[in-house]
Amino acid sequence: MTGGVLLFVQQASQRTVVAADQQAVEDTRDDLLALYRGGGAKALREEIARRFRGVEGERAVLLLTDRDGRPVAGNLGAWPASLAADGRWQIMSLYRVGRDEPEPIGVVAKRMKGGELLLTGMVVSNSLQLARIYEEALSIAFIMSLVLALGISIMLGRILARQVSDIAETANEVAVGALDRRVPTDGSGDAFDRLGQSINAMLERIDALVTQLRMMTDGLAHDLKSPVTRLLSVVEQASSQTRDDTALDALEKVHGEAQTLRSMLTTALLISRTEAGFGGDQRRETDVGALLRDVGEVYGPLVEDSGFALHIAAPDSLLFSLHRELVSQSLANLIENALHYADGGDCIELSARLEPDGSLLISVADNGPGIPAENHAAALKRFGRLDPARGKPGSGLGLSLVEAVARLHHGTVTLSDNEPGLRIMLRLKRP
Repeated sequence: MTGGVLLFVQQASQRTVVAADQQAVEDTRDDLLALYRGGGAKALREEIARRFRGVEGERAVLLLTDRDGRPVAGNLGAWPASLAADGRWQIMSLYRVGRDEPEPIGVVAKRMKGGELLLTGMVVSNSLQLARIYEEALSIAFIMSLVLALGISIMLGRILARQVSDIAETANEVAVGALDRRVPTDGSGDAFDRLGQSINAMLERIDALVTQLRMMTDGLAHDLKSPVTRLLSVVEQASSQTRDDTALDALEKVHGEAQTLRSMLTTALLISRTEAGFGGDQRRETDVGALLRDVGEVYGPLVEDSGFALHIAAPDSLLFSLHRELVSQSLANLIENALHYADGGDCIELSARLEPDGSLLISVADNGPGIPAENHAAALKRFGRLDPARGKPGSGLGLSLVEAVARLHHGTVTLSDNEPGLRIMLRLKRP
């Protein structure tokens, strides 16, 4: 926009300067024509001679020819060959009498009633030079305005980027459970300051609601775990005191269901606390290979008894900041899921590697039937159980816990086809 304004000013200035010369030339022509109408060619010739008598360096250019085109008076040696006597304004390069160099001259030409030709003009070199000065000045002004605009844009861009970065950083921290984080505000009252205040008010409300929900969840879980624990104790006592096989079978089923319920309560409480950010401050630099081998050592006998082989692949001395207990629990859940649902499979692979972007990728893969791609999202839902799994024991919370642990580590969980089987990838990022 600034460039357009400066271009308009440059063009307007140039037109104004040249138009002043053109008007002066046309006024001179009109004066001479009026003199011609009153005194004829002789009076015109005498007037032209008078105007040039004793004048040095005059800008005016005049030429009067007879009807045959021969010069009669003026300061041009001959009529310009390309000049038509049609009264139009033209700028031509012409030689004045006594000058060795051509000069830019603005001229108008007129054929009079007697057949004579009259040329009136003015040297416009000064005007063109002034127009060039205007053009150069405006070009410099345009460049300076462009540099200034670029500098202001960069400065504003950095200010906006810093403001947006503060908001994004706060949002990322809140997303992984740091509900005490707030957007920095400076009290200036500008748009970003008001936005920050609105976001902080929203975060205050969310923090209060989550705190209430957490207290209610913890209380409910504890309140439910106590009667379940007592139920287990009563069932165990009853089992030890009865000799009725039918009653023992029933008590054993009740005991199993009670244990499942207690496990569900424990896992649900762990998921809620993990999603609320508990444990985020307990991340430590951990040898990932040693962690995977420890999990394999604990679950190796169970895997072998289930007819599977457990393969572990992780580079030595791979250190990464993570919550060791929660990650171990996640891997245990994934291994147990593979043992329960990888019917027909015989191999479970537990691996880890460091990605080019610095994130840690841990995957658990089996060669069972897998899960269709369209059901991957449903498998990650809390209490989500796909149809083939509904006849088997389980709470549907295993993958939910894994996903909560991934979010605590600023990461994600993805499912993919292992061809055959299922591969679950846990991507963790550094804090």
